[in-house]
Amino acid sequence: MQTGEITQYVDVAQIVLYLFWIFFSGLIYYLLRENHREGYPMDNGRENGPKMDGWPPAPAPKTYKMANGHEFQSPNPNRIEAQFSGKPSHPWNGATLEPIGDPLLAGVGPGAWTNRIDEPEMTHHGEVKIVPLRVAKDHGVSVHDTDSRGHPVYGDDNQVAGTVRDFWVDRAEMMFRYIEMTVTSSGKNVLIPINFARIHEDAIEVHALLSHQFNNVPATKSADQVTSLEEEKIMAYFGAGLLYAEPNRQEPIA
Repeated sequence: MQTGEITQYVDVAQIVLYLFWIFFSGLIYYLLRENHREGYPMDNGRENGPKMDGWPPAPAPKTYKMANGHEFQSPNPNRIEAQFSGKPSHPWNGATLEPIGDPLLAGVGPGAWTNRIDEPEMTHHGEVKIVPLRVAKDHGVSVHDTDSRGHPVYGDDNQVAGTVRDFWVDRAEMMFRYIEMTVTSSGKNVLIPINFARIHEDAIEVHALLSHQFNNVPATKSADQVTSLEEEKIMAYFGAGLLYAEPNRQEPIA
């Protein structure tokens, strides 16, 4: 037998190759299980419908200690599902959910949101991450950009929905995340995600919503802070507007 051979048909290189295959298969299985820590078991959207664990089944809960002293389990056995108002468009599993009631608040389709923690995100220095400029006085609008405070906000129907009150800055990323506006019809202050706004020299346009729909934008419980859960709901509202603000947005593009 030659060097490395164990028998006439098996050698060390072959055994190492088999061990690598076994290791790699175990690694794939492990990663797939860890991937099931979030979002499982899956809800099929039907009342009292079956919960789907997928393959492989979700691992046992693991406890994570957060920087603020809280503990978090994943998967969370006490997970509270996000609420939505919708019904399947067809009787089979996987059918699209159609909104019931106000489609912008139904929590389905582009308006879906996840039940994140109802606390504001913090910076590494222990400060609230996203705050208005009236709080973050060491930040401001660049002299090369348009300061839209006081400018009107137009909906997609070209009607004035409100007036810009302030910008909300992400102190960790050094960028604006939201535009705060005061709704003309109610005096309510709401946040517009910056990526849904088109900023012009004398006005701001938001094509996701019509002017009267700004009044129902989910509010924040604090005037100067926004929680992760509130961010989810605000983004979902504007996302839903892209499809549901008008009935013809759900039709094929001609």
